This record gives sequence, structure tokens and C-alpha cells, in this order.
Amino acid sequence: MTIFEKIRIKGFRRLFDVDLNLRPLNVVIGANGSGKTSILDVFSMLAASASGKLNETMSQLGGVESNFTNLIISTEAKAKSLAFELEMGVAGHKPLQYSITLTNQGIGYEISDESLVQWQNKTQPFKHLQAHFADVKYFEPPPKGMLVRPNWDYSLKESALSQIPKMFREPEDFRKRLGSSTHYHVLDVSRRAPIRLPQQMRDAKLPGHDGQDIVSCLYTIRETDRDHFELIEATLKAGFPTFERLNFPPVAAGTLAMTWKDSTSSTPFYMHQLSEGTLRFLWLTTLLLSPGLTEVTMIDEPEVSLHPELLCTLAELLRNASKRTQLIVATHADRLVRFLEPSEVLTVNIGEGGASELIWADTIDLENWLDEYTLDEIWANGQLGARA
Repeated sequence: MTIFEKIRIKGFRRLFDVDLNLRPLNVVIGANGSGKTSILDVFSMLAASASGKLNETMSQLGGVESNFTNLIISTEAKAKSLAFELEMGVAGHKPLQYSITLTNQGIGYEISDESLVQWQNKTQPFKHLQAHFADVKYFEPPPKGMLVRPNWDYSLKESALSQIPKMFREPEDFRKRLGSSTHYHVLDVSRRAPIRLPQQMRDAKLPGHDGQDIVSCLYTIRETDRDHFELIEATLKAGFPTFERLNFPPVAAGTLAMTWKDSTSSTPFYMHQLSEGTLRFLWLTTLLLSPGLTEVTMIDEPEVSLHPELLCTLAELLRNASKRTQLIVATHADRLVRFLEPSEVLTVNIGEGGASELIWADTIDLENWLDEYTLDEIWANGQLGARA
């Protein structure tokens, strides 16, 4: 599976100067305020850069200036820009490197530098795009075969990556993969939440950020891939031994409800009757087993409302899903960490000057500790760091 191999972050909140190697499964642990969610936000911003939604996303994040590093460690830590670089592996070739720098402009921002390059040798990169403020150039494939400037109405608030015409296969794949990345926050399971209500049927390959498409997603899987649907039901049964099956009673033309049949009850439970933990586990199972997973999937605190015994199953779901999507997960759950390998756990600590320090758990000398303790116990006794 092709993955994004490395990310560099400068000037973003506590992520003052980060150079991080990425893996298929990245489970991020650390104290509140240490920078876990910031890692997910950076990926969301880069995904927005690739999909033409950078201006919208920066507004949602409070604007460029509110995300500048402002740590009391040195005058250099007063960031004046946000700079990001992302590498994607390319089979048989050097990786693609994308970089973008945002600087403050009044109450908004401007893209001061942007590039997508692939190094062919130590001195000369092949430039797919290069931009400095309003001076934008991109490589137009043959017959021109050269860097040219846009001849259309170009938006300076969106990246060149999202606006230039079709590129060669590898950079086009980079744009598609990054732009499709999805960020899931804690699922809304309030009384009138979309996941609790009957849903209009539509073409849905994923259950939706709020579970608004979970009925369509599961119904489609049941009708088109029965083996896959049975795997989802088997996973639900592993978490809830009395679970029997899901059903989809019609409510009105084009609208279905979903019910949960349990061996302890003579009648099925409708979604509005299920507990918060049951709904969240059902949503996570559907998401992580969905054949429609995007190239990068970010999940914030998947453990919320789940019984500790469900976290073993969740860990296995995450591990298996990481063979089909690159997963970045932020968690506080020590019980979830118990079922993970050190190579899957990324620790975030607040350094002496207040900046985040990111360390993979398998680079810490834990060999003797793992002979006697589980990974969550090692975290609890302070050997992993990532604590307040």
C-alpha cells in the first residue's frame, strides 16, 4: 500500500519544528494540550489544500494567525508563517515532496511558497509545480513539456495543487490521495443525532461523519457483498455476544430505518433505543470495515463511550484497516494501548520550552519492560512519557 512517508511541520501551535516518519497505523498518545489533535488538524489542512477547500478549512481553524506557534522558548519561536512538507513514496522512484507555506495577510492569509517536486538526482528536482505568492508555474506535459503559467482565473486563496490541470500519473495520484483524506471527530449520539434517525437511501460507501449515511452504507454492503456484511455482523457479535443481526425496515418511499436484533429481547431495538457505546462501536465497525475507505483516515478519540473490553476488538479493527488506509488516531485510552504494538504507538510530550516532541514507542528502550509489563502499564509508570 502506498503511504505518506514523512511530514514536516513548522510554526503550527505546539508543533514548532516537527520532522516525523509516518507509518500505516499511527496511534498518537499524550497529555491534553500536547499536540495530538494538532497533528490531525495539519493533515486535514493539507487535504483541504489538495481538494480546493483551504480557505474554508483555515476559517474553521480560526485563521492562520491564531494557529501560529507562540511559545516562550526564544524569539525564533514567535512564528510568522505555517510551513508544511509531505512526502509520498513512489514505487521504483524517489518520493514526491509537496510543500506549502502560509503567511499572515491582514485578517486572512496568502500562500507565499508552494511546490511539488520529485528529486531525480542530488542537485536537480523535477518540478511539477512551483509558486511564490502570485507567481505560479506548473509543468504542462508534452507537447509543451515545460513550466507554464495559468491562463485562467486563478484563486490566490487556494493552492496551486488543487487548481492546476491534470498532471502525470504519480503527482495526480498524490493529489487524489491527499484530497480524499477524511477526519472523524467524536461521533454525535445525542437524542436527535443523524445516526439515531431513519435515513434517506443514497449511494454511500462510508457511514458519514455523523453516521448520517450508516443505513445506506450497510444496506448497500448487504445487497452487494454478503460476505463483507457477514464480517461486519461477526465483528459486532464479538463485541456484543448477544447480538444476532441487523435489519432494515422501510419507513417511507426511499427511507429506511435500521434495527439491532438481540437474543435477550423478543423485539428488535431501533437506533434511537441503542446506548451511546453501542452506536459508536457500530459506527466504528462500519467505518473501519467499509470497502470505501479513503487513502488517509483520521479518527479523534475512538474510545469514547466504549466498554474497556471492546478496545481489544477496536485495536484489531484499526490494525486490519491500516492495510487499506493510512490511519492516524488520537487517543487517551490506556486500555486501547494495551492491545497495540510499540511500532504502532506515537508518543507526544511537551518539551522544556513548551514545544511538542514526537517519539515512536519502538525507538524507546522497552525490551526489558515488555518482558514483565503490558504496554499500557509501561505508559502508566512513565516509561513512555506522553503524560501530563
